[in-house]
Amino acid sequence: MAISVAMLWLLGTAVTPAEGSKNHHYDFVIKQTNYTRLCHEKTVLTVNGQFPGPTIYARKGDIVVVNVINQGNKNITIHWHGVDQPRNPWSDGPEYITQCPIQPGGNLTYTVILSEEEGTLWWHAHSDFDRTTVHGAIVIHPKKGTTFPFKKPHKEIPVILGEWWNVDVNRLLQEAKRTGGEVNISDANTINGQPGDLFPCSKNGTFKLHVESGKTYLLRIINAALANELFFGVAGHRLTVVGTDARYTKALTVDYIMISPGQTVDALLEADRATNDSSNCRYYMAARTFASNTGIDFNNSTATAIMEYTDAPCAARAGTPDFPNLPAVNDTDAATTYTEQLRSLANKDHPADVPAHVDEHMLITIAVNAVRGQHDVRWPPWQWQPLRR
Repeated sequence: MAISVAMLWLLGTAVTPAEGSKNHHYDFVIKQTNYTRLCHEKTVLTVNGQFPGPTIYARKGDIVVVNVINQGNKNITIHWHGVDQPRNPWSDGPEYITQCPIQPGGNLTYTVILSEEEGTLWWHAHSDFDRTTVHGAIVIHPKKGTTFPFKKPHKEIPVILGEWWNVDVNRLLQEAKRTGGEVNISDANTINGQPGDLFPCSKNGTFKLHVESGKTYLLRIINAALANELFFGVAGHRLTVVGTDARYTKALTVDYIMISPGQTVDALLEADRATNDSSNCRYYMAARTFASNTGIDFNNSTATAIMEYTDAPCAARAGTPDFPNLPAVNDTDAATTYTEQLRSLANKDHPADVPAHVDEHMLITIAVNAVRGQHDVRWPPWQWQPLRR
């Protein structure tokens, strides 16, 4: 009985909202939905019939309550990627780790505690490869009475980078488990669920971002791909990175970003027609795979979306948009040059909680091994370090 009372007390304290915060309620209905990409129609799992799924909006310190109703054909769980979930691991979502999966016909209510997070995160299925289509953005605004530590944008746009398979990816997973082989690479990268007009049968569905001259837009970029690191950029325009993984960074203006699977980047886009060509109003936004070792198979496609100015006539409106100058697929120097420039914001309102004195040193080597035939391909080790002040 004492243990039960203690558990009830922990449950109560875990979901107590902070002063000034509020609760947000969402219903997520897992269902099978037909989608057509690359001239192929197939049935995929979705939330509320949407791919990508609905965006969750909240403020720092709020609590999000999500009722997941499984009307699909398989077990599933949902994970809130990057959310600390203090004293609340039973709502974290990893299948058979913190919970049993939700069976078809069942439902489960998740309590998502946004304690310190502020910026962009995302949610996704955490069962098999269901997250290829079961995913969406989490937008966490500052607390009421506080503001962004940068210029307030005119509009905020989730930009979800992902992948598309023409076949059932979970069948590929089961076959790989059975044979010990590899899962086939995806057929295309995507931007907001669309591969873009460089692919067959894709022009009409290409995602379009409409902008007006002189205004600032906040792109909330999420890499929801299973395995692909991606370069992303916008033709004729630079991006100013102001956050990553729901933490603010010092403003960094770049021609492109490199974003890893599961990572998020907040970037300001100034609609300034950087080419100074008044006749040009359409620019490609593009995402290309970054693969440091081309000795293994990977998706070498480039997904596109179109940014279009809507406030002035444009002679090139029906022509081909300008294309961003993205690094080569195996340009490791370009990837590390970008990541090495990131710094935490570290001001009085958003301090960097990093010890100033280091009394213990550790050398950690991380490698990814891939065996292909008679060859053992080893990727070069990566050095990881926290964002510097």
